[in-house]
Amino acid sequence: MIVLPIYLQMVFEYNALEAGLSIAPLSLSMFVVALAAGRRAGKRRPATVIRLGFLLLLIGVASIIPIVPRADAGWQLALSLIVGGSGLGLLVSQLNNYTLSPIDEEHVSEAAGVNSAGGSFGLSFGLAFAGAIMLATLAFSFTNLANASTILAPDQKEQVATVLEDDAQIMSNSQLDDLIVTEPPEVEAEILRINNEARHIALQVALLVPLIAATLGFVVSLGMGRQPDPVASSAAEMVLGG
Repeated sequence: MIVLPIYLQMVFEYNALEAGLSIAPLSLSMFVVALAAGRRAGKRRPATVIRLGFLLLLIGVASIIPIVPRADAGWQLALSLIVGGSGLGLLVSQLNNYTLSPIDEEHVSEAAGVNSAGGSFGLSFGLAFAGAIMLATLAFSFTNLANASTILAPDQKEQVATVLEDDAQIMSNSQLDDLIVTEPPEVEAEILRINNEARHIALQVALLVPLIAATLGFVVSLGMGRQPDPVASSAAEMVLGG
Protein backbone atom coordinates (compact mmCIF):
# COMPACT_ATOMS: atom_id res chain seq x y z
CA MET A 1 0.00 0.00 0.00
CA ILE A 2 2.98 2.36 0.24
CA VAL A 3 5.68 0.98 -2.04
CA LEU A 4 3.47 0.27 -5.05
CA PRO A 5 2.00 3.81 -5.28
CA ILE A 6 5.53 5.23 -4.93
CA TYR A 7 6.73 2.90 -7.66
CA LEU A 8 3.87 3.79 -9.99
CA GLN A 9 4.32 7.53 -9.48
CA MET A 10 8.09 7.53 -9.83
CA VAL A 11 8.63 4.92 -12.55
CA PHE A 12 5.54 5.46 -14.71
CA GLU A 13 5.12 9.08 -13.53
CA TYR A 14 1.45 8.51 -12.67
CA ASN A 15 -0.45 11.11 -10.71
CA ALA A 16 -2.18 10.14 -7.45
CA LEU A 17 -5.44 9.24 -9.22
CA GLU A 18 -3.74 7.03 -11.80
CA ALA A 19 -1.71 5.28 -9.11
CA GLY A 20 -4.86 4.73 -7.06
CA LEU A 21 -6.71 3.25 -10.02
CA SER A 22 -3.76 0.95 -10.75
CA ILE A 23 -3.88 -0.62 -7.29
CA ALA A 24 -7.70 -0.64 -7.18
CA PRO A 25 -7.80 -4.37 -8.14
CA LEU A 26 -6.22 -5.11 -4.75
CA SER A 27 -8.79 -3.28 -2.63
CA LEU A 28 -11.79 -4.19 -4.80
CA SER A 29 -10.99 -7.91 -4.87
CA MET A 30 -10.37 -7.85 -1.10
CA PHE A 31 -13.77 -6.21 -0.51
CA VAL A 32 -15.71 -8.55 -2.81
CA VAL A 33 -14.03 -11.74 -1.56
CA ALA A 34 -14.43 -10.73 2.10
CA LEU A 35 -18.18 -10.27 1.60
CA ALA A 36 -18.54 -13.52 -0.34
CA ALA A 37 -16.45 -15.54 2.10
CA GLY A 38 -18.30 -14.14 5.10
CA ARG A 39 -21.63 -15.27 3.65
CA ARG A 40 -20.63 -18.57 2.05
CA ALA A 41 -17.97 -20.01 4.31
CA GLY A 42 -20.56 -22.55 5.38
CA LYS A 43 -19.09 -25.66 6.94
CA ARG A 44 -15.55 -24.93 5.82
CA ARG A 45 -13.15 -24.73 8.74
CA PRO A 46 -11.90 -21.20 9.48
CA ALA A 47 -8.32 -22.53 9.57
CA THR A 48 -8.72 -23.83 6.01
CA VAL A 49 -10.02 -20.48 4.75
CA ILE A 50 -7.22 -18.63 6.55
CA ARG A 51 -4.62 -20.99 5.07
CA LEU A 52 -5.99 -20.41 1.58
CA GLY A 53 -5.94 -16.65 2.22
CA PHE A 54 -2.27 -16.64 3.17
CA LEU A 55 -1.46 -18.87 0.19
CA LEU A 56 -3.18 -16.54 -2.28
CA LEU A 57 -1.49 -13.52 -0.70
CA LEU A 58 1.86 -15.29 -0.96
CA ILE A 59 1.29 -16.13 -4.63
CA GLY A 60 0.09 -12.61 -5.44
CA VAL A 61 3.08 -10.85 -3.88
CA ALA A 62 5.59 -13.38 -5.24
CA SER A 63 4.24 -12.96 -8.77
CA ILE A 64 4.69 -9.17 -8.65
CA ILE A 65 8.42 -9.36 -7.95
CA PRO A 66 9.53 -10.72 -11.37
CA ILE A 67 7.04 -8.44 -13.18
CA VAL A 68 8.50 -5.23 -11.73
CA PRO A 69 11.53 -4.81 -14.06
CA ARG A 70 9.46 -5.75 -17.13
CA ALA A 71 6.24 -3.80 -16.54
CA ASP A 72 5.46 -0.89 -18.86
CA ALA A 73 2.18 0.13 -17.20
CA GLY A 74 0.30 -0.35 -13.96
CA TRP A 75 -2.36 -2.60 -15.48
CA GLN A 76 0.24 -5.34 -15.89
CA LEU A 77 0.16 -5.80 -12.11
CA ALA A 78 -3.63 -6.23 -12.06
CA LEU A 79 -3.80 -10.05 -12.04
CA SER A 80 -1.25 -10.34 -9.24
CA LEU A 81 -3.10 -7.68 -7.25
CA ILE A 82 -6.41 -9.51 -7.69
CA VAL A 83 -4.87 -12.75 -6.42
CA GLY A 84 -3.27 -11.00 -3.44
CA GLY A 85 -6.44 -9.01 -2.72
CA SER A 86 -8.51 -12.19 -2.78
CA GLY A 87 -6.18 -13.68 -0.18
CA LEU A 88 -6.54 -10.60 2.02
CA GLY A 89 -10.31 -10.79 1.63
CA LEU A 90 -10.34 -14.38 2.91
CA LEU A 91 -8.18 -13.37 5.87
CA VAL A 92 -10.35 -10.36 6.73
CA SER A 93 -13.47 -12.53 6.67
CA GLN A 94 -12.12 -15.03 9.21
CA LEU A 95 -9.36 -13.69 11.45
CA ASN A 96 -11.48 -11.55 13.80
CA ASN A 97 -13.98 -14.37 14.30
CA TYR A 98 -11.21 -16.91 14.85
CA THR A 99 -9.41 -14.68 17.36
CA LEU A 100 -12.38 -13.52 19.43
CA SER A 101 -14.69 -16.55 19.32
CA PRO A 102 -13.37 -18.40 22.39
CA ILE A 103 -13.14 -15.28 24.60
CA ASP A 104 -15.52 -15.24 27.59
CA GLU A 105 -17.88 -12.39 28.39
CA GLU A 106 -15.63 -10.89 31.04
CA HIS A 107 -12.67 -10.40 28.72
CA VAL A 108 -14.20 -10.06 25.25
CA SER A 109 -14.08 -6.23 25.20
CA GLU A 110 -10.44 -6.22 26.25
CA ALA A 111 -9.61 -8.87 23.66
CA ALA A 112 -11.35 -6.90 20.92
CA GLY A 113 -9.37 -3.79 21.87
CA VAL A 114 -6.06 -5.67 21.90
CA ASN A 115 -6.92 -7.31 18.58
CA SER A 116 -7.71 -3.96 16.98
CA ALA A 117 -4.61 -2.29 18.42
CA GLY A 118 -2.42 -5.16 17.28
CA GLY A 119 -3.78 -4.92 13.76
CA SER A 120 -3.24 -1.16 13.62
CA PHE A 121 0.29 -1.49 14.97
CA GLY A 122 1.13 -4.22 12.47
CA LEU A 123 -0.16 -2.14 9.58
CA SER A 124 1.71 0.99 10.68
CA PHE A 125 4.93 -0.90 11.36
CA GLY A 126 4.72 -2.76 8.06
CA LEU A 127 4.19 0.45 6.07
CA ALA A 128 7.06 2.24 7.81
CA PHE A 129 9.39 -0.75 7.61
CA ALA A 130 8.71 -1.40 3.92
CA GLY A 131 9.24 2.28 3.09
CA ALA A 132 12.52 2.37 5.03
CA ILE A 133 13.71 -0.82 3.36
CA MET A 134 12.85 0.65 -0.05
CA LEU A 135 14.85 3.86 0.53
CA ALA A 136 17.82 2.03 2.04
CA THR A 137 17.93 -0.43 -0.86
CA LEU A 138 17.64 2.40 -3.37
CA ALA A 139 20.64 4.23 -1.88
CA PHE A 140 22.70 1.03 -1.65
CA SER A 141 21.84 -0.13 -5.19
CA PHE A 142 22.38 3.31 -6.75
CA THR A 143 25.79 3.63 -5.09
CA ASN A 144 26.89 0.15 -6.17
CA LEU A 145 25.69 0.62 -9.74
CA ALA A 146 27.38 4.01 -9.94
CA ASN A 147 30.67 2.60 -8.63
CA ALA A 148 30.50 -0.21 -11.19
CA SER A 149 29.85 2.20 -14.07
CA THR A 150 32.57 2.61 -16.70
CA ILE A 151 31.09 5.94 -17.87
CA LEU A 152 30.95 7.96 -14.66
CA ALA A 153 34.18 9.60 -13.56
CA PRO A 154 35.58 8.96 -10.05
CA ASP A 155 34.55 12.41 -8.82
CA GLN A 156 31.02 11.85 -10.14
CA LYS A 157 30.83 8.52 -8.30
CA GLU A 158 31.95 10.21 -5.10
CA GLN A 159 29.34 12.92 -5.58
CA VAL A 160 26.60 10.29 -6.02
CA ALA A 161 27.65 8.56 -2.78
CA THR A 162 27.71 11.86 -0.87
CA VAL A 163 24.29 12.97 -2.10
CA LEU A 164 22.65 9.62 -1.33
CA GLU A 165 24.21 9.50 2.13
CA ASP A 166 22.64 12.86 3.01
CA ASP A 167 19.34 12.65 1.12
CA ALA A 168 18.18 9.41 -0.54
CA GLN A 169 15.05 9.99 -2.63
CA ILE A 170 13.00 8.00 -5.09
CA MET A 171 12.87 10.27 -8.12
CA SER A 172 11.19 10.03 -11.50
CA ASN A 173 13.36 10.27 -14.59
CA SER A 174 11.86 13.69 -15.35
CA GLN A 175 12.84 15.02 -11.93
CA LEU A 176 16.30 13.53 -12.17
CA ASP A 177 16.75 14.80 -15.73
CA ASP A 178 16.14 18.36 -14.52
CA LEU A 179 18.98 17.98 -12.01
CA ILE A 180 21.55 16.59 -14.45
CA VAL A 181 20.63 18.64 -17.51
CA THR A 182 24.10 20.23 -17.57
CA GLU A 183 25.88 16.87 -17.72
CA PRO A 184 27.19 15.40 -21.01
CA PRO A 185 24.59 13.26 -22.84
CA GLU A 186 26.39 9.98 -22.15
CA VAL A 187 26.63 10.75 -18.42
CA GLU A 188 22.97 11.79 -18.30
CA ALA A 189 21.89 8.56 -20.01
CA GLU A 190 24.03 6.48 -17.64
CA ILE A 191 22.58 8.12 -14.52
CA LEU A 192 19.03 7.58 -15.80
CA ARG A 193 19.84 3.92 -16.50
CA ILE A 194 21.23 3.49 -13.00
CA ASN A 195 18.16 5.18 -11.53
CA ASN A 196 15.85 2.78 -13.39
CA GLU A 197 17.71 -0.31 -12.21
CA ALA A 198 18.04 0.90 -8.63
CA ARG A 199 14.30 1.68 -8.34
CA HIS A 200 13.36 -1.78 -9.61
CA ILE A 201 15.69 -3.45 -7.13
CA ALA A 202 14.38 -1.25 -4.30
CA LEU A 203 10.76 -2.21 -4.96
CA GLN A 204 11.59 -5.90 -5.28
CA VAL A 205 13.41 -5.89 -1.95
CA ALA A 206 10.60 -3.91 -0.26
CA LEU A 207 8.07 -6.47 -1.50
CA LEU A 208 9.99 -9.10 0.46
CA VAL A 209 8.40 -7.63 3.61
CA PRO A 210 4.80 -8.69 2.76
CA LEU A 211 6.17 -11.84 1.11
CA ILE A 212 7.88 -12.93 4.34
CA ALA A 213 4.79 -11.95 6.37
CA ALA A 214 2.55 -14.05 4.10
CA THR A 215 4.95 -16.99 4.30
CA LEU A 216 5.04 -16.86 8.11
CA GLY A 217 1.26 -16.59 8.19
CA PHE A 218 0.89 -19.63 5.94
CA VAL A 219 3.25 -21.66 8.14
CA VAL A 220 1.30 -20.68 11.26
CA SER A 221 -1.97 -21.57 9.53
CA LEU A 222 -0.72 -25.11 9.03
CA GLY A 223 -0.56 -25.48 12.80
CA MET A 224 -4.03 -23.96 13.15
CA GLY A 225 -5.40 -26.75 11.00
CA ARG A 226 -4.24 -29.33 13.54
CA GLN A 227 -6.11 -27.60 16.37
CA PRO A 228 -9.85 -27.88 17.05
CA ASP A 229 -11.92 -24.94 15.86
CA PRO A 230 -12.68 -22.44 18.65
CA VAL A 231 -16.23 -22.54 19.95
CA ALA A 232 -17.84 -19.11 19.85
CA SER A 233 -19.04 -17.72 23.18
CA SER A 234 -22.26 -15.73 23.35
CA ALA A 235 -20.35 -12.57 24.31
CA ALA A 236 -18.01 -12.88 21.36
CA GLU A 237 -20.94 -13.41 19.01
CA MET A 238 -22.51 -10.17 20.28
CA VAL A 239 -19.28 -8.22 19.71
CA LEU A 240 -18.68 -9.69 16.27
CA GLY A 241 -22.29 -9.26 15.27
CA GLY A 242 -22.32 -5.64 16.40
